[in-house]
Amino acid sequence: MLLALLANLVIAVAKLVAGLISGSAAMLSEAAHSFADTVTEVFLYVALRRGGKPADEEHPFGYGKESYVWAFIAALFTFVGGAGFSIYHGVGTIVSGEGAGEYLWSYVVLAVSFVAEGTSFLRARRQVHEESRRWNVTASRFLRLTPDTTVKAVFFEDSAALIGLLVAGAGLGLAQLTGAELFDGLASIVIGLLLLVVAFVLARSNVSLLVGRAVPRRVHNQIAADLRSIPVVTAVPTLLTMQIGPGDILVAAKVDFDDEVPGKEIEAASDEAERRLRERYPEIRYVFLDPTRGVPGRDHIDGGLDR
Repeated sequence: MLLALLANLVIAVAKLVAGLISGSAAMLSEAAHSFADTVTEVFLYVALRRGGKPADEEHPFGYGKESYVWAFIAALFTFVGGAGFSIYHGVGTIVSGEGAGEYLWSYVVLAVSFVAEGTSFLRARRQVHEESRRWNVTASRFLRLTPDTTVKAVFFEDSAALIGLLVAGAGLGLAQLTGAELFDGLASIVIGLLLLVVAFVLARSNVSLLVGRAVPRRVHNQIAADLRSIPVVTAVPTLLTMQIGPGDILVAAKVDFDDEVPGKEIEAASDEAERRLRERYPEIRYVFLDPTRGVPGRDHIDGGLDR
């Protein structure tokens, strides 16, 4: 991650220099974009470090949710630092009509940046596809539901970076061909709006996880099925799940055991249920089962979302 951060910083400086030389709003917006990505990577690094701290007496479930706090701050910085500057500078360029020059340097920096960002995007894309295959879901569904906001942030930011470079290149090309700086300003605004969308998506995801999001419906149903498959279990009236970190899941359930079964067998069944769940989903870190008296004909599973 340190190498990626330094590479992003070098690209940001190169874009800034090219933007100052050419006076291009789109290039300066791309510089702001890269600086925002650099700071975002710092926040994501902190999120990984802080979220991976072991549980202690004051935080018995660990610090997993702290990673969502830092990821949320990263999304806010992208919104304020990247999107705000790009939109403001684009509008200013359109109003003032100041022309850009020295296009060659801008094109060179954009081309080099595209190669670097493309390499990073391919790595992020490969990771997303590997994870989606592991969970047996489509890549788009994985990105929508994954609790690992670091993977999601890197993928969306790399995607936005590539699109932003293409937009900046198009804006510069049209401005050079037509002599109208309107296109340069519009490119800057589009880059800002693109960053705005990415920031909103990431912030919304992190807020949902901070509040306490349940696991996806398919995983929820599989957990319920595994619990019901225990021979002495007659019903699972209530099942609640929560993501307590990027790789940690909490499972709490009220379980109706066969009334004729002695306590010793219930204890053994509870241990077996926990073993089965963790074997299927290693991310399940805590399992709490509450023996309860069932209601005849009722086996209602609460707590999941139809997603």
